[in-house]
Amino acid sequence: MTAIQALQHSLNQLNQIILGKEHEIKLALCCMLARGHLLIEDLPGMGKTTLSHALASTLGLSYQRIQFTSDLLPADLLGVNIYDRNSGSFEFHKGPIFAQVILADEINRASPKTQSALLEAMEEGQVTIEGETRPLPAPFFVIATQNPIEQAGTYPLPESQLDRFMIRISLGYPHAEAEKLLLRGQDRRELVSQINALLSADSLEKIQALVRKVKFSDSIIDYVYRLTAFSREQQTHNSGLSPRAAMALLQAAKAWALLEGRNHLLPDDIQAVFPYVCEHRISPDSAGFEHPASQNILASVDVF
Repeated sequence: MTAIQALQHSLNQLNQIILGKEHEIKLALCCMLARGHLLIEDLPGMGKTTLSHALASTLGLSYQRIQFTSDLLPADLLGVNIYDRNSGSFEFHKGPIFAQVILADEINRASPKTQSALLEAMEEGQVTIEGETRPLPAPFFVIATQNPIEQAGTYPLPESQLDRFMIRISLGYPHAEAEKLLLRGQDRRELVSQINALLSADSLEKIQALVRKVKFSDSIIDYVYRLTAFSREQQTHNSGLSPRAAMALLQAAKAWALLEGRNHLLPDDIQAVFPYVCEHRISPDSAGFEHPASQNILASVDVF
């Protein structure tokens, strides 16, 4: 089975679990192929947790769900050193972050101190505990869910942490036929428990290497630059796109092209991922399903 066939089988399996959300599922898989972290912003009950568990199971990766609450401490996330009286030394007890896929559920309900404990893990693939650096499993992905920021008892993610998420999506309500199938069908949690792993950590890393090899022309780079430059010129946005955002855009577009069965980049690939890569960086307060700033940029900048 080729890499493209394996990816298509993975998408088909995920679409059988999360009904009527083919585009969002493709974006989520695209994010992981591009070595990014995913933010899902939506109301409770939309399938955020189910999607994250299904992704981990389909890709054959270890999975941990962490419920973020106001009293969650960084040590609850990372782990602690505990004194062993028998050996007379401290023994490290790993926290739940030591898994390949982490679901940070309702991340904006945790305090800023706990939220920031994720930063090093997301950026470096490691954590530092009491001065000692410990590597995290590879590959390592964070999928965070976030309630709308207008809900009481939440702490909006700072821009520095939002920037660590390559893609932000919102699942939203399913269309009528999908919801009827959902009501008639088997419980989604039971279906997730029956998922077959179609990839493994090793095969996923090989596919990620293929993403890096997707070819692109100078005209594509020029298009990406003009999009980012235009975002910096506008006074209607909170801030323009940074060089890191531009690199994230390029990587996500390359993964999208691979999912489309191509080894070269088209402007269509840039446009397909641009709202989901860039909106939360330009306008952090916008809802996950609204992309007014990014759509304005796309409409204002010519492809060539």
